[in-house]
Amino acid sequence: MSDTQLTVTLDGGSIDDARAIVRALEGVFGPPGELPADEGATVRTATFDSPDDPRAASAPAAGGTLSAPVTVTVQGTPQAVEAASGTLSRAFTARDEGAAAGDQERERQVLLVP
Repeated sequence: MSDTQLTVTLDGGSIDDARAIVRALEGVFGPPGELPADEGATVRTATFDSPDDPRAASAPAAGGTLSAPVTVTVQGTPQAVEAASGTLSRAFTARDEGAAAGDQERERQVLLVP
């Protein structure tokens, strides 16, 4: 593992939806620092250590059915963001909502729908 991080922000849905999304990413990135836990939150965050080549670590994505739409923003290295976006697209019904690129970091927003 490197010291590079992938930050995942989840807006909408329930705590169970947030946990299902995080579990889908664990096959590529391993467990996050901690699972989303605040039942009353409307925005939840998870941070993963990102492998040097997350695509090489990819596994079949296990998703599920969501109870409500969830907007997911992933931020990190270009490789980590692409791996996370691809994983979420395989695990859930997803719509790309746009991306922004910096010098060494990328951000992508994906809408996951039930």
